[in-house]
Amino acid sequence: MIEVSTHPQMALLHNIVKESCRSLSVKLAGASGTTVPSRCLWGWLNSVFNRVDEDRLKLVGPDRACAEWMLRCGGRVKWVGLNHWEKDYNTLPASGFDKYKVEEIDGTKSAVMSLGFPHLSGLTHVNKIVLHDCRYLDDDALNYLPLVKDTLQHLQISSCGDITDRGLSPLSELVNLRKLILYDLPEVRNKSAVLERLKSSLSKCEIDYNEEVQKKS
Repeated sequence: MIEVSTHPQMALLHNIVKESCRSLSVKLAGASGTTVPSRCLWGWLNSVFNRVDEDRLKLVGPDRACAEWMLRCGGRVKWVGLNHWEKDYNTLPASGFDKYKVEEIDGTKSAVMSLGFPHLSGLTHVNKIVLHDCRYLDDDALNYLPLVKDTLQHLQISSCGDITDRGLSPLSELVNLRKLILYDLPEVRNKSAVLERLKSSLSKCEIDYNEEVQKKS
């Protein structure tokens, strides 16, 4: 079995397996007469890319492991002291892992899911996280955000269709937040109660839950 967390050609591997999933879906449908959604197979693959590899974590440390997770899933990260985004798995630093600390995480349109969010454990410099249009993101994933509550100052959760009122509850623990952006969360049914709870808990945070933005998305 390929160890995806250490494979040097992640983008190529990602595309190859994606096409294999599509092909397998077609073959299974032809053999059984029943359609097998490629989304289900692709979802299984995403779970592989999200899973924490404990051996890899011990070898490279939490920041490097987190960066690898995000890039495997189609996201990107920014290191402390560097202005460019890391978005190509093959250009990640080859050594000196302990010198690189994750400062910003951008999961826009990525395949991150709750299975991968334990990668936040051990991070000590993350101040911004963007989770936009993440089709596999659910309430359970957001339970892990308090792992970075000591440093997280900016958070955006938007266009994520499976996030509910319950999922936003852990945000009340992010006591150092200074900016919170929420929009296009159709499964959040009681917005006023959510806002009241967050404003009460995050008195120093500017909360932008813009209904107009939500309607335009």
